[in-house]
Amino acid sequence: MQNRSLTRRRVIRISAAAIATLLPGRLCAAETIEPIRWRGSALGAQVSIEMFHPDRAEGERLIARSIAEVRRLETLFSLYQPSSAICELNRTGLLIAPDPDMVTLLKASLAFAGLTGGAFDPTVQPLWRLYQDHFAAEHADPAGPSAQRLAETLEKVGHAHLHVDANRVILSKPAAAITLNGIAQGFATDRVVETLRRAGVTTTLIDMGEIRAIGAKPDGTPWRVGLADAEQLGQLSETIPLIDRAVSTSAATGFRFDPGGRFTHLFDPRTGRSPARYRSVSVVAPTATEADALSTALSIMPVASIRDLVALKPGVEVRLVDHEGRTQRI
Repeated sequence: MQNRSLTRRRVIRISAAAIATLLPGRLCAAETIEPIRWRGSALGAQVSIEMFHPDRAEGERLIARSIAEVRRLETLFSLYQPSSAICELNRTGLLIAPDPDMVTLLKASLAFAGLTGGAFDPTVQPLWRLYQDHFAAEHADPAGPSAQRLAETLEKVGHAHLHVDANRVILSKPAAAITLNGIAQGFATDRVVETLRRAGVTTTLIDMGEIRAIGAKPDGTPWRVGLADAEQLGQLSETIPLIDRAVSTSAATGFRFDPGGRFTHLFDPRTGRSPARYRSVSVVAPTATEADALSTALSIMPVASIRDLVALKPGVEVRLVDHEGRTQRI
C-alpha cells in the first residue's frame, strides 16, 4: 500500500547554510574545489548530497555508492514499492530469513518504543489506513472515524505483537501492519555517513530528510543548520550549531488528513488520535536514527515526560516550539 506520509511527513525542511566535504590534508584548497552536488528523492523525501572533493571522479563515485545503498534500503523499508520487505510483511504477517538491516531497524524501533513508553510505535500503520480511507470517502464526517471503527483499528496496533529475530519477523495480530516512516530516513542518513567515513571523508553534511554532520566545517567552525518554522513559510525558528551530530524535526503540518488539521500523521498509539501539543519538535542527537525516532515520539509526549527521557539520554537536546512560536529547550 502506498503511504504519502513518507513523502510529506515533514513540510519542515531543515536547511543548511553550507555543505562541504573534504578529505584530510586538503582543507586549504576548499575554495578552489568545485562542489559535487546530487539532488533527488529517496524514501519519499527530497534529499541532497553536496561534496567538495579534490578528485571529482572519486567524489562522484562515492555519491553514487551512497545513493545505491539508499536505493537498496528502499527495497526493504518503502511502503511505495509493493515488492519491498515491509510490504510483504504487511501482506502476510511474516518474513522468513529477513535482511539483517530489516532486523536491525525493527529491533531499534522496538527499543525506542520501550524508551518512550510506547509513544514511538512502528505498528500504527492501521491507523494511517483508517484515516486515509475515511477522509478519502465522499461526504466524510469531519469529526473523523466513528468510535467503533477507531476501537476496532486500535486492536491491531501494539508493538508487543511485533516479534523480531534473525530468522523471522512476525506480526502476531491479524491485519496488523507496520510503518518505518518515523525512523527509516534517519537510518538511511546514518548509512550514508558510514559509507563516506569508510572512504576517508571526515568533514561533511548529509541531508536525507534528516541532517547529520561528520565533523565541523572545513574551517573548524560548526555547521549552521536552520530549523524552518512549521507555520510560516520561509521563516526560521532557530539556527543551531552542529558538529558530529544529527538533527530531525517533526510537526503536525507534515501531513494532515483533513482540511482543519485535526487529524495528522502524528498518531498517539494509545488513543489513535493526533494530539496537537506543539507546533514542532526538533531533536539533536548523536545519530540521525535516534533524532528521527525521538522527534516523532516526543511530538505526542508531555513536557515532563520529555524531560525525564532526555535525562536518560546523554547527547540528546530537544527544541519544543509551542503554538505561539515560543521555543523551549530541554
